Amino acid sequence: MAEEARLTHITASGEAHMVDVADKADTVRIATACGFVRMQPETLALIRDGNAKKGDVIGTARLAGIMAAKQTANLIPLCHPLMLSKIAVEITEDAALPGLRVEATVKLTGKTGVEMEALTAVSVACLTIYDMAKAADKGMEIGGITLLAKSGGKSGDWHRADADSKADNKE
Repeated sequence: MAEEARLTHITASGEAHMVDVADKADTVRIATACGFVRMQPETLALIRDGNAKKGDVIGTARLAGIMAAKQTANLIPLCHPLMLSKIAVEITEDAALPGLRVEATVKLTGKTGVEMEALTAVSVACLTIYDMAKAADKGMEIGGITLLAKSGGKSGDWHRADADSKADNKE
């Protein structure tokens, strides 16, 4: 296995540990992730028309995603607490799904990447959509949560080869 492919959070003896990033250079780091919530067309119409019993589903899910990104280090063991400079969560309707697509972009200038923060933002935004609409549709499906791209740091830029289809969440 190539040196770059080793698991950085596991010691040679197999113990989990937090990676020491003290000697890493500060660089601008950006990550984008996506996911979706598939639902019945009637549920999507309830959300779109603002008639969900719990209120503004999209606005609340956007805020939940932003809050989740800021709490990633409290949720995922071994993640570093980070001073994020930007968190953007976009939620769009897709009648063909039918459902809502979620995309999160997270940015900072620092010593470690923000992939987990972007993925956490998408995950919690999708869970919030489910929670707020479950009274109307318990059969909703959360899926397609994936990293689309990351930039910065020693490993440089990375883009998912099938990013266009993942961003569209085509299956």
